[in-house]
Amino acid sequence: MTPDTRWRWSPWRVVVSFGFLSLFVDVVSDGGQSIAGPLLGQLGATALMIGIITGAGEAIAQGFRLVTGPWSDRRRRYWDFTLVGYVLTIVCVPLLAISPSVGASGLVVATVLIFGDRFGKAVRSPAKTVLLADAAGAVGRGRGFAVHKSLDMAGSLLGPLLVAGVIALTGVLWPAYAVLAIPGTVAILLLLLIRRRVPNLRIYSHTSRAKKTDSIETDSIDTDAAETDGSRVRLPRTFYPFAVTAFTTNVGLVTFGLISFHLTDTGLLSLPAVPLLYAGAMAVAAAGALGSGYLFDRLGSNVLLPMPVLVAFIPGLALSNQLAAVIVGTLIWGAATGVQESTVKALVADLVPYARRGAAYGIFAAFEGAGALVGGILAGALYSQVPVLIVVVAVFEAIGLALLIFTVRAQRRVDGQSPR
Repeated sequence: MTPDTRWRWSPWRVVVSFGFLSLFVDVVSDGGQSIAGPLLGQLGATALMIGIITGAGEAIAQGFRLVTGPWSDRRRRYWDFTLVGYVLTIVCVPLLAISPSVGASGLVVATVLIFGDRFGKAVRSPAKTVLLADAAGAVGRGRGFAVHKSLDMAGSLLGPLLVAGVIALTGVLWPAYAVLAIPGTVAILLLLLIRRRVPNLRIYSHTSRAKKTDSIETDSIDTDAAETDGSRVRLPRTFYPFAVTAFTTNVGLVTFGLISFHLTDTGLLSLPAVPLLYAGAMAVAAAGALGSGYLFDRLGSNVLLPMPVLVAFIPGLALSNQLAAVIVGTLIWGAATGVQESTVKALVADLVPYARRGAAYGIFAAFEGAGALVGGILAGALYSQVPVLIVVVAVFEAIGLALLIFTVRAQRRVDGQSPR
């Protein structure tokens, strides 16, 4: 028995282990995000500042993948990028517990730590996806990524529930952040264990199951790779209008940081209940991702057409002075977030040639990040003028809808000319 065989785990064990890794990290990250707004508010931030900080955080998480994705490809040190990214989140989020105790510097400290968490996501996401794809290829990438995503979403639910319980027991915010160091430590230990047991995940790409799973794609992919230099393949004319649609959609997605600040600032919801609403939104996000993905496979890109219309309702509902309206708006926000994280990416894959998908996802993420930043600034600046915000967002979403209709019709013509 060779050392490589002795230490190797089965591919399913690796996929499930990565799923639990994401679960524990999302307990930390989403648990922290669920109360970021109230924390920043207690540290003296205005609605505008909260909009800028949370919007910029999402811009960092998305936009910096343009740098970290190619960088990890060039260095081929995917484990190192994954480890650094996770460590940033696992250190920065629990350290937010100290921000209320450092006096006037608290807001600056909290902002830096929030940005550190978001930068950690940008660092780890491309590299982790490469590692996971290697293992999942041996069991079926559709099933492998689905199992991973389900465990990932479980963490997004458990984190806010844990935070809510700690706040209910203590009545203050900082212990809720401090306790997140526990799942963070478990995540790092699990990552180190996976790396020790399977240091080279490329071993799974040579299994017979991987070849069988990818047999349909392999012929066309290998042919394209042999005949085409990916760097010379142009992105199709439908890609950039769709990327602008992602920008306009994210402009309307009011960050939960601002929504949570609104709930506590107006007294609509008690502090311990705010993370519970975030957990509910994450549950709807999971349902939205699964439901829209199923409909996308059956009905095609038409399923995305209602998206800009739904997003246009979010600011008016989520920043309302009626609790029921805020809850409905937050749940719509969750559904839109789920669709944006899953089915929207599926259409990118349909639009773009295989040789340019990596670059396309990086560019697409940059448009999403820019939209999150602009949306955060707008929502924060117009927090006290919600009717104006509604009109501004409606204009953005109308533009996005027009471009989405153009994209869907153009893609339908392409599908009519060649099999999907």
